[in-house]
Amino acid sequence: MKISTKGRYALRFMLDLAQHQQEGYVALKDIAQRQGISKKYLEQIVPLLNKADILRANRGYQGGYMLAKSPDKYTVGDILRITEGSIVPVACLDETAGPCSRSDSCMTLGIWKGLNKVITDYLDGITLQKILDDSREQAIQEYYI
Repeated sequence: MKISTKGRYALRFMLDLAQHQQEGYVALKDIAQRQGISKKYLEQIVPLLNKADILRANRGYQGGYMLAKSPDKYTVGDILRITEGSIVPVACLDETAGPCSRSDSCMTLGIWKGLNKVITDYLDGITLQKILDDSREQAIQEYYI
């Protein structure tokens, strides 16, 4: 499994919204500038997130985007599934592809299922809030060192 630029940028986009949630709607140009991501690229990612109903959008003078829920309700796994389509490590585990013709006799299927469980448990165990909290904790520790 390799996470694309789209998935990585979507996560950075969502984290930026989480960091600035107290400001209300955040302009896309501001996020692009802070994150060093082209605004045009973010404009391609936002519709995917919008379609999944995880953002609130507001047009106009003070328009922009904000999270639809609190940062502790979004996991890295959720965001990557929206942007990547799937996070399974091998195609035979992708439910949309249908069952593999060899699944009944495949000696390696258990390995891929185990790896998928580790990946899923890990990514679904990390929320945007946890990333923010860990980042703040690291900054505090670095300050005191």
